[in-house]
Amino acid sequence: MNPLPPRLRLLIAILVGVFGGVRLMAAETTNAEETAKKKAAESARIDALYQSKKATLSPERQAWETLLEQNLGNAFYLPIHKRDFVNGTSTAWDFVADDPRLPRVLIIGDSVSRGYTLAVRAALAGRANVHRAPENCGPTANGLKKLDVWLGNGRWDVVTFNFGIHDRATPLADYTDRLEKIVARLKATGAKLIWVATTPIPDDAAKKQTAASIVERNAAAAAVMARHGIPTADLFAAVTPQLATLQNPNDVHFNAAGYAFLGRQVAAAIAAGLPAAK
Repeated sequence: MNPLPPRLRLLIAILVGVFGGVRLMAAETTNAEETAKKKAAESARIDALYQSKKATLSPERQAWETLLEQNLGNAFYLPIHKRDFVNGTSTAWDFVADDPRLPRVLIIGDSVSRGYTLAVRAALAGRANVHRAPENCGPTANGLKKLDVWLGNGRWDVVTFNFGIHDRATPLADYTDRLEKIVARLKATGAKLIWVATTPIPDDAAKKQTAASIVERNAAAAAVMARHGIPTADLFAAVTPQLATLQNPNDVHFNAAGYAFLGRQVAAAIAAGLPAAK
């Protein structure tokens, strides 16, 4: 048998590669579609269980769940909350049934504060009703829009608040101005206010973040709090010497020991500002 001419062999090789690539792309597309269908089915299953469980709650607890549905956001936090709720996992967004004899505390902040909320509750168990805002509070711009939602209609004895990581790219003048407005609104509640200094973040060019940005914003916030006589829980200073063991590598978030440490610091600051139990 005569061997195929080189050009013909090359053409056949190209065609085999092309059709092989087409089959591979088709298989990948099918796999992606199947994965998406499974994810959607699981999401629908969890939502059905969530709604069924929610329907058994008291009106007050149902109202809290509705508030979370309206504020957590469908893309990330709400699906996580629904799964945790269905599985009976305790989280920062658990409904808090107030003991009327104890003062009420509200935690306002981003995902770092979400991480230490349970530790604060545990530290202040029997001493305070510790609530948190019904979302990742994000930047100061969101704070100005949502403060009334977070504060609700109840009376607060102590409010801790932080904005910083999500404001790392906010011009300092804007950041300062928004903090002033947030402080004015919070002071109107009559609560004891505690500013929580923003925790350190690593330099990360891909995420357009610098460690210096937090140092700058903490300094700007400190000036605002000094003008208003608001004490600070300085988590930045407290945790910086222990970042290697308490913060996740190349991340703004912390490990379990880190959140427990931060929670103890915040709880101590709150305890110092608590009114006497009724």
